[in-house]
Amino acid sequence: MSAVTDAVPIAAPSNPVVQSVRDSLVVAKRNLIRMSRIPEMIIFGLFQPIMFVVMFSYVFGGSMTIGGSTDPSVYREFLMAGIFAQTVTFATAGAGAGIADDMHKGLIDRFRSLPMARGAVLTGRTLADLVQTALTVSVLAVVALLVGWRTHTSIGEVLGAFALLLLLGYAFTWVGALIGLSVRTPEAATSGGLIWLFPVTFVSNAFADSSRMTPWLRHIADWNPFSATVQACRVLFGNPGVSASDAWPMVHPVWASLIYSVLIIVVFRTLAVRKYRSAAA
Repeated sequence: MSAVTDAVPIAAPSNPVVQSVRDSLVVAKRNLIRMSRIPEMIIFGLFQPIMFVVMFSYVFGGSMTIGGSTDPSVYREFLMAGIFAQTVTFATAGAGAGIADDMHKGLIDRFRSLPMARGAVLTGRTLADLVQTALTVSVLAVVALLVGWRTHTSIGEVLGAFALLLLLGYAFTWVGALIGLSVRTPEAATSGGLIWLFPVTFVSNAFADSSRMTPWLRHIADWNPFSATVQACRVLFGNPGVSASDAWPMVHPVWASLIYSVLIIVVFRTLAVRKYRSAAA
């Protein structure tokens, strides 16, 4: 027995970073396959942003004043950055519900029994949600072009704007992950994921000029991380509605958007992984 044991080579432990990346990609692939088998999830996820584009463009377009103009086409270009940002952030509720569903069905316990990095389960889930969000934004961009939205900058700046949008969406999915781990049912995760999203998205410069708000509300809107990304996208798209506010996030929206998103990822990923470890313990 001793000779046999000595003859069997003992595998050296793999690099933890490499293992975490590999495990995260495996979990992401699993979630993407699951999504592809439930196409209703993707189809219904497209309906809401498309309805927002149509309703806001044609119902409110002629009654909104942007830069002294009430031209509906001006409002459409002003609106789209906000709709894009709202779309990527509302994916948070779905991420939270998905994780809560996995917890409820005991899938997390099965993952725990496998020799895999603990944080890979959440990272893989958020990466899969990011892919779905990118698909939704792509379709939404086509719809926006059909209703009259246009960009007026270089292709690099336009792609940079979409990259900021996806980074914000990825950051907010970690908020959704924490919520999903903190509740008992997917229904509670969906409700909890939407409650805080409505004030974040509507107390902002997404759908109305923040300079027309009362002073205390304008300050909240100007320092809102959501507003920073919306403002950065308007600058990079060359769309109207660039804020005249002297608040730092409005003066440097691209940097503000990057900093806000990275901070949200760092803080909420740490909290979510810690919550996952305690929940799975």
